[in-house]
Amino acid sequence: MSVVLDACAMLAALRGEPGAQVVRHLLRENRGACYAHSLNVCEVFYGICRERGLPTAQRAVRVLAGFGIAFREDMDQLFWEDIGLLKATNRVSLADAVCLGLARWLGADLYTSDHHEFDAIASTAGCQIRFIR
Repeated sequence: MSVVLDACAMLAALRGEPGAQVVRHLLRENRGACYAHSLNVCEVFYGICRERGLPTAQRAVRVLAGFGIAFREDMDQLFWEDIGLLKATNRVSLADAVCLGLARWLGADLYTSDHHEFDAIASTAGCQIRFIR
């Protein structure tokens, strides 16, 4: 099974927040099939950079890579048009639209803790959205 993690799921794993055990289990069970878009990794990076500084943010990205998360940089025209359509027709942030688009593109399940963004679109997302908490 392929999985896509959003920034909230990656942060939960890094910080040991509720749901971290779900993410860590996914990473163990799906080694080589766990993905995150580079834009979502950037969300993790800038959040930690603001809170704890550049060296800690850089270390966090290395830890994510060490967990076995493959960072994807998909952004060809078909991909960004799909993202644009998701953003235009749903109340979702651009970064979350990218995460959702990647999950759809890969035929993967999307893992998140962000009910605020994903509850409203879960039934029409075009992929399975699973909440870690």
